[in-house]
Amino acid sequence: MLIDTVRSYIALRRAAGFGMANVEPLLMDFARYAHERGEEVIRSETAIAWASRGRSPERRETLIRTVAVFARHARAEDPCHEVPPGHLLGRYYRRPTPFIFSAAQLRQLLKAARRLGPPGSLRPHTYETLFALLAVTGLRVSEALALRREDLTRDGLHIRKTKFQKSRLVPLHPTVAIALERYLDRRRVAGGEAARVFVGADGRPLRYQIVRWTFRQLVLAVGLAVPGQPRPHIHSLRHTFAVRALESRPESRLGVARHQVALMTYLGHSHLESTYWYLQSTPLLLHEIADACESVAAGGGL
Repeated sequence: MLIDTVRSYIALRRAAGFGMANVEPLLMDFARYAHERGEEVIRSETAIAWASRGRSPERRETLIRTVAVFARHARAEDPCHEVPPGHLLGRYYRRPTPFIFSAAQLRQLLKAARRLGPPGSLRPHTYETLFALLAVTGLRVSEALALRREDLTRDGLHIRKTKFQKSRLVPLHPTVAIALERYLDRRRVAGGEAARVFVGADGRPLRYQIVRWTFRQLVLAVGLAVPGQPRPHIHSLRHTFAVRALESRPESRLGVARHQVALMTYLGHSHLESTYWYLQSTPLLLHEIADACESVAAGGGL
């Protein structure tokens, strides 16, 4: 049955280290849809009909591509499966222009976090420390929220198995380590001995939905959400870290290459193209590119 083929595919991909939480429900829904049509192999016509139910062109293209990747796997064992074509139902997802925080804007955000209520509670210290940590380390939000007290080591943060089941050590600047210890001292008084670093008023781990909502409220409070401009999201802090790291790269070509590999490792990526996703041109980078182009045009080197 097609559902069994989906389960086998999901299990294989997970064993290879891929997170399939978003893909699994889509493929299971497609398999049920095909089963209702009396089909137990992938048919392009059925895949197109199923994907056409998507709410937008981008969503429809995502759905058909998801089935196509699965179909290529299934066809390797059974040539009866058809691989549906891509670029048929609309545009594929395009990367939106990320919001890159300036130093002043980050200070605004953290200052607003310090003003959170209720007065005298741990909450303002929690969010100021959390958002500052995301900005200076480029951690994924899920990684920061999963931190346990024993993950703060002399050598840096021990980021346990996250995406692709990888663990890594994230070195910290001494000032960041001191700030984290200061927060933990406050947390021991107000939040007890909970295992997680970042906890709510009840001592339980912070939930992502609540953190994202709080971030949105702070962005609105300091006026960073400007109509017609890229909108700040909590993930923008990771984008900002990557871009500022690129701006501080070494000057030589070889140095830049090594810097990119180091950044890839620091961010927890398996492939360099994943790191490129986080990079965005800034006035400083464009100015340096223009200078390099003028040097070449004048007969100099890069």
